[in-house]
Amino acid sequence: MITDAKFEQRLRAGLAAMNIEASDLQVEQLLAYLQLLIKWNKAYNLTAVRDPVEMIDRHLLDSLSILPFIQSGELTDVGSGAGLPSIPLAIMKPDLQVLSLDSNGKKTRFQFQVKASLQLDNFVVQQVRAEALQLPIKSKQLVSRAFASLKDFVTLTQPLAAEDARWLAMKGLYPDDELAKLPKEYTCQQSHPLQIPNEEGQRHLLVLVKQAKK
Repeated sequence: MITDAKFEQRLRAGLAAMNIEASDLQVEQLLAYLQLLIKWNKAYNLTAVRDPVEMIDRHLLDSLSILPFIQSGELTDVGSGAGLPSIPLAIMKPDLQVLSLDSNGKKTRFQFQVKASLQLDNFVVQQVRAEALQLPIKSKQLVSRAFASLKDFVTLTQPLAAEDARWLAMKGLYPDDELAKLPKEYTCQQSHPLQIPNEEGQRHLLVLVKQAKK
């Protein structure tokens, strides 16, 4: 049986390898989220990853790999599932207002439980499809982690996006085929290879923007 101390050691080593500074409270919150994910996953199948150590690498650290590219203000996570990457980002950036969207009731109920347990005042979750939501204030920063193709990501969330919005798409292999199908008014402004400790597979973050009409 792996002890809580081993989990903490694994998490702290991963954060250090990624040059991410975390307070003791933030480490405590990340581990509390992990424990809730382990517990709920047994009954509700929130993620296909079952090994808690793998969850640290493939969920917590993977989500936090985009931390350097997150701007201040607000963030909308589309198709967030079990709250990834929105919950780890909300923990690490308490001044960031995070809106988490998912249509699955079991997954959003889990996120509500995490919000209450961890007292995440900067985190809001809604059970809704992105295309069915209307925001009073449009989002300047939208993120998706394996939610959909790049084309679907930008087109389904366009009504939620501000004029100068950035779409942050977390992908595995560099998605040449998906980029080729991107609507012509959108462009990939930046591409960043992501390094996650103990993970050998490729990971990329693509930053998409909508070009101004000429």
